[in-house]
Amino acid sequence: MNTNTSIETELKFHVPKSAVASFEKALQRGATQTLVLKALYFDTAGRHLARQKIALRLRLENDQWIQTLKIAVGQSMLTRIELNHPRPSPDLDLSVYAGTPAESVIAHLSEPLSVSYETQVSRLMRLVRTPVGAVEVAYDRGFVRAGGLDLPICEVELELKLGGVAALFSLASQWQLNHGLVMDARSKAERGDLLARLNHKLTEIDTQGTENPSHLKALEVDKFWSARNAKPIALVADMSASQGLQCVMAECLEQIIRNSAVLAHIDTMGIHTLDTTEHVHQLRVGIRRMRTAWSLFKDLCELPTQAQRDGIKKYFALLGGSRDNNVLLNDLLPLLIEAGQPTLNLQEQVVEDHASSVAQDPLFQSWLVQMSAFVHSPAPSSGMSIPSVHPQRLTKIMLPKLRNWHRKILKEGLHFADLGTEARHELRKRVKKLRYALQFTDALLPHKQLKPYLKDLAKVQNILGEMNDLTNAQEKFATLRDSQPSAWFACGWITYKLDQLQTDAENAFRKLSSNPYWD
Repeated sequence: MNTNTSIETELKFHVPKSAVASFEKALQRGATQTLVLKALYFDTAGRHLARQKIALRLRLENDQWIQTLKIAVGQSMLTRIELNHPRPSPDLDLSVYAGTPAESVIAHLSEPLSVSYETQVSRLMRLVRTPVGAVEVAYDRGFVRAGGLDLPICEVELELKLGGVAALFSLASQWQLNHGLVMDARSKAERGDLLARLNHKLTEIDTQGTENPSHLKALEVDKFWSARNAKPIALVADMSASQGLQCVMAECLEQIIRNSAVLAHIDTMGIHTLDTTEHVHQLRVGIRRMRTAWSLFKDLCELPTQAQRDGIKKYFALLGGSRDNNVLLNDLLPLLIEAGQPTLNLQEQVVEDHASSVAQDPLFQSWLVQMSAFVHSPAPSSGMSIPSVHPQRLTKIMLPKLRNWHRKILKEGLHFADLGTEARHELRKRVKKLRYALQFTDALLPHKQLKPYLKDLAKVQNILGEMNDLTNAQEKFATLRDSQPSAWFACGWITYKLDQLQTDAENAFRKLSSNPYWD
């Protein structure tokens, strides 16, 4: 039996409808090959393989069946182990995994494997050689299908065939900018698994005879594109500072890419209208976490360039308008109405929703490619001279820095009543930054009394966040007072609430200062 085992290193992009013609024309400027691919993906009823980030398929490549198993490597969205075995027919042979990294997983299957979903694509391929390596460009158009559900595929995979990752990112940067490609972290297997789960849920609703099935189905469909929340980060003491930064940035980048892909309407354009409020929020959280990582590792190792770190600020601010709209209309306005707010026209105060345009912006997508290149770079590329940090000292480096951040927060927080609006805003950002940093370094921290400290810190952050939202809203209402006198009610109500919250903030900072965690 012929066996082909390899490490697959690739980037995936969605090709927007507006870019299809120009992309296809550019791809065909070199020698290309066309394949018609039909693939059957297998799993157990309990999704034993998918839950371990493993994909098993039989694919017909023109007239040859290939059995392929892919295994994720760590948390990387870039690299997977790929095991390929030619087959005479569309029948699985699990014996080929004896002595491979997949042996233990296959041996512990407790349920039979069956077809979970399938894909059909027409693939246009070209090998592109660069001065530093060779990259295979595979452009796929088709669909993934599970039961009666289809999802269109229009994507390009750039796979490194020769050389270092610099070759991959060099070509990716060029093609992304030229054609407005949108990064997508999802594989066909991931999308297929999600589609199969959705199909199962919709079938259950149909067979159970539940009340209001249309509403339940709509909820399940929306879950298919759920927002990507932050996930735990496993820093360990023997990491170098550079490894620690790359680990944190990789998780932040995954959160950013997955939420921005939904906002860019990769699957939903002209097909489904989705409430993306939570995606905008989680995208902003991902950016904040990324910027916190840069602060935490500053002076310890090489960071992205200053231009790259500054470049995200514009997009973060644009995304803030979408969030402020949501807070004003969905959170604050109902409270005002309940309190007796007279009729108020807020149409002029609702700013344009920039979320979709940000996610599709070629320069924003270019920034994502640059950050991916930094995360997967094997070594600093700028020649920046930073004293090396002994791997065993990562914990010792982090703890003093976090303690210092805590003390700076208390230095101002204990005099909260004396702070102006801008100073309070900056203090809120420092509190949030400390919370994110503590999440990053959780595995390195002494856990005795950590939980009560995090609870006290979260209380401070929540109060400051509410005050910031009210202050922003009050500024908007203030501009309406001349044209709409009823806005005076909103301003007065907010002033009253801010006075209450100021007292709450003062008490919360005093409680935080009495917490002994950093003593």
